[in-house]
Amino acid sequence: MTFNDKTVKELHELLVNKEISVTELTKATLEDIKVREEQIGAFLNVTEKEALAQAAEIDARGVRAEVLTDGIPLAVKDNIVTKDIETTAASKILKTWMPPYDATVTEKLYDKGMIIVGKANMDEFAMGGSGENSAVKPTKNAWNQKKVPGGSSSGSASSVASGEVRLSLGSDTGGSIRQPAAFNGIVGLKPTYGRVSRFGLIAFGSSLDQIGTFAPTVEENAELLQVISGYDAKDSTSSNVAVPDFGSKIGKDIKGMKIALPKEYFGEGIDEKVKEQILKAAKHLESLGATVEEVSLPHSKYGVAVYYIIASSEASSNLQRFDGIRFGYRADHIENLEDVYVKSRSEGFGDEVKRRIMLGTFSLSAGYYDAYFKKAGQVRTLIIQDFAKVFENYDLILGPTAPTVAYDLGTQSHNPVAMYLADLLTIPVNLAGLPGISVPAGFVDGLPVGMQLIGKRYDEETLYQVAAAFEATTDYHKQQPVIFGGDK
Repeated sequence: MTFNDKTVKELHELLVNKEISVTELTKATLEDIKVREEQIGAFLNVTEKEALAQAAEIDARGVRAEVLTDGIPLAVKDNIVTKDIETTAASKILKTWMPPYDATVTEKLYDKGMIIVGKANMDEFAMGGSGENSAVKPTKNAWNQKKVPGGSSSGSASSVASGEVRLSLGSDTGGSIRQPAAFNGIVGLKPTYGRVSRFGLIAFGSSLDQIGTFAPTVEENAELLQVISGYDAKDSTSSNVAVPDFGSKIGKDIKGMKIALPKEYFGEGIDEKVKEQILKAAKHLESLGATVEEVSLPHSKYGVAVYYIIASSEASSNLQRFDGIRFGYRADHIENLEDVYVKSRSEGFGDEVKRRIMLGTFSLSAGYYDAYFKKAGQVRTLIIQDFAKVFENYDLILGPTAPTVAYDLGTQSHNPVAMYLADLLTIPVNLAGLPGISVPAGFVDGLPVGMQLIGKRYDEETLYQVAAAFEATTDYHKQQPVIFGGDK
């Protein structure tokens, strides 16, 4: 029996009324993973033993009626630390590492009774936009297994879209939640920087990284964000802004809202068919009472260049700790200390990770710091100011999530620049620390198109309000891939 077509609220009702047990739900989820996993490759580690033990504990104490997520299974991206459960960030250098502690979000999941059924595959150290940079195996797109799922949160997105799990957590440094959500036709949200604790998230770009949420529907996405949000003293970048009820505006109409349409998000490099679908979505929001007007974000054209200098510089610093000495992979046939460092890192890191470490080290080096890293920081400020200016007059910003739909596996893995440009539309949101959501907005050549909504800092509720209004009056989110029982 499968329950993966039921919403969290429907599952909660079944559990509270004892129509099913948490153990039955967990076993059914594990079975769904087994049936689909060979085709999708969404998991690096399925934690069957731990999940069933936790389910049995919840059944023994009884499901809490007041806790919506009590007993609900989910997947967690493998760069989020889980105590005594292997966490590798899909890298050879961390193979067999068993963390001695939990990430703050992991603790929050357990506190609300959520059951981690596995660690989701990803691009190594979250570096990549296709899901092909995992050191273990590539993840496949739920709609077409010859296509990429997007990255870096590839397994988190494909596991939800294919019906292996209902919910998952990912991380987003330059679009790593929103882009795979778009490619897989589900809802993915990157919260405001600081909204969710990064303690226990294996760092890539510390000023950009943010843990976020995947779900089939807007309401379920908001319910999961509710679980993981809040201030954390263990994270120096965590915000002490009060956590609202993220679903409080869901169901309210959007009459009178002002939505900005940046002309730069519809320019060169954007597939004409994708553009057509997003403009159609904008017209639909107008029919619901919103005002949609064209604006300019002039410095967004520098976003990719700025991002790859800042993110790579932060990565080269963050990844210094993986040295073959303290934990993780250590090379054989070592003759001296330099061998330990050089051989362990050369053998342990994949090509994309090495590429970014070298780029970042160069950008931070004496003689080049002012020309690259410092200048990138200054342009980042201009990008932030562009957004602030638009938000003086508009409630949110609308555009495509990605310039194209999912492309064929293997077609861009040899061309890093083409892959980097695929993040053109999502990167500025991370640079500015804003919340962004991708929701299903149609199909091109049988593959999903994502619409991106960008909000003001700490205003996730408005994003959910508009996304839910769009979802409630369209049926794109109801379409399912063949692997999940659909006809597409």
